[in-house]
Amino acid sequence: MKYHYNLYYQTKTASAVFLKRAVYFLILVSFTQCEEKTKLPPPSPDNGGLFLPGNFAAVVVADSLEGKARHIAVNENGDIYVKARYGGSDSSVIALRDTNSDGRADIIKRFGGTGKERGYGTAVRIHNGYLYFSSELVVYRHKLTPGQLVPESPMEIIVNDDHAHGMHEHIAKPVSFDDKGNMYVPFGAPSNCCQVSNRTPSSPGIYPCPLLEDHGGIWRFSADKPNQTQKDGTRYATGLRSIVAMDWNKEDGSLYVVNHGRDDLLRLWAHKFTPWQSAVLPSEEFFKVNEGMDGGWPYFYYDQMKKKKVINPEYEGQAGAAEREKDLEPPIFGFPGHWAPNDVFFYTGNQFPERYKKGAFIAFHGSTNRAPYPQSSYFIGFIPFENGKPTDKWEVFADGFAGVDPIVNVSDAIYRPMGIAMGPDGSLYIAETEKGKVWRIMYTGEKDNFGGEQLAQMEKRKTLSHIRTPDEVNDNLDKGVVVAGEKIYNTYCGACHQRNGKGDNNRFPPLAESEWVLGDKKRLIEVLLKGLEGPIEVKGQSYNNVMPQHSFLGNEDVAKVLTFIRQNFGNNASAISPEEVKEVRATLPTQQTATATN
Repeated sequence: MKYHYNLYYQTKTASAVFLKRAVYFLILVSFTQCEEKTKLPPPSPDNGGLFLPGNFAAVVVADSLEGKARHIAVNENGDIYVKARYGGSDSSVIALRDTNSDGRADIIKRFGGTGKERGYGTAVRIHNGYLYFSSELVVYRHKLTPGQLVPESPMEIIVNDDHAHGMHEHIAKPVSFDDKGNMYVPFGAPSNCCQVSNRTPSSPGIYPCPLLEDHGGIWRFSADKPNQTQKDGTRYATGLRSIVAMDWNKEDGSLYVVNHGRDDLLRLWAHKFTPWQSAVLPSEEFFKVNEGMDGGWPYFYYDQMKKKKVINPEYEGQAGAAEREKDLEPPIFGFPGHWAPNDVFFYTGNQFPERYKKGAFIAFHGSTNRAPYPQSSYFIGFIPFENGKPTDKWEVFADGFAGVDPIVNVSDAIYRPMGIAMGPDGSLYIAETEKGKVWRIMYTGEKDNFGGEQLAQMEKRKTLSHIRTPDEVNDNLDKGVVVAGEKIYNTYCGACHQRNGKGDNNRFPPLAESEWVLGDKKRLIEVLLKGLEGPIEVKGQSYNNVMPQHSFLGNEDVAKVLTFIRQNFGNNASAISPEEVKEVRATLPTQQTATATN
């Protein structure tokens, strides 16, 4: 009996202790969760303009950073580093610190750069205590100084793109890191589709494409070795036209990217593609990148509606090109065309509901060349992962950046999301390129209560014109257009310079009040017939891209469209006649004169 009594007493005592510990643990967890929530700063009014799932909130960290913003990184102490869209002497990186925990940056400092950087610099990432960032051609790094917002260490050059670059096309240098000391850097293709004459109507593609020897892919480098050039790296993947969105997924130890598809299906192959097809194709491809992968550029593009690779018109009928399809890697997912995926980030924090853990957030910067249909995307998307693999559906996570719907011109959009990063508490940070605004997105509800109701309201966002697939007839902005020159402009010029003539303030210059438009007629006619390549300055801002030649237009059409440009968008200049076009055309090389002269 004594034995049984002692056993009973010990069991009862142990149960009581266990119960007390369990209660204490639950109280501690509850207190910790409450403490975490109380540490979150109050959200900005109307979440700073963002539309988010239920119980998510946003605070505006910075309203308008000088130099604007592209990618973003957050240190383990909460300091924020933003890659300026426009750099300059000692001003390539913007450092932000919140000293009073209200969510807003109250210290903003600039550092880094060489003074020789052009716009479009991209990367900023923190890896092993170093801050890595890039210009168009160089990957730099600083050793971060504990406790210091601005690092005190000297700047190192890690990778230098030593190719001769006369034009600005797919030249950004994002970076990502694995867990073995390697850094991955894309070398984008300096071409749209490896044509004999780049971005020229009906020009065939070169087979095999020589650009793939040192471009159109991803190279692997040492993350710590200074002064590397491409020859010091190893080509890791090929057939990728332009990569800006790239992240290493620690869960499965793999590199993931979202590839920018090719452009100009309508402008280059008007007899093969309708304006609608050119607006929604080709797909922006979400890839898991294995070493040796071939994404298919320039021979193939991905059709997200047919869910298959399709040979590019430049390579139709070319011996050997079609046979390459069997060696290509299909994407995990194909997003609609021209959505401009400019960052991807795998969420590893604990603040958000469980469905977001290990999933991929994607920043869609927004299309520029969907004319004559509304511009599209301009939001943060999300792909849930289950059992280490992506699900077959994507979601809208954060919307409202553009502030308008439909988006007719790029300049109509107030904000364009670009960079994604995570803070030490699991908050998500978003940077955008138009005003230099930064948001911190937080979850304020009970994680276990998050589900279908909150996701349903985001699913409704897919019905908006900047997200849904446009109706081929009803969404065509050119319905009823009869003004001479306007339809030609919308078809061939509006994709880049936009329907309002203001350009995109990044790659494509404005025509409104431009000295190139209002100045010498002969130079303007030559630009349209010959195209333009290399750095230029328009209204005090530098641009460096490719303006394709339009010699396929007859003299009368050239005169109509240039007159339309010179007498619209706030411009008021004299007309251009077909005779003036004919006179200029006669002075140009054969390839600019061998077209109809209606």
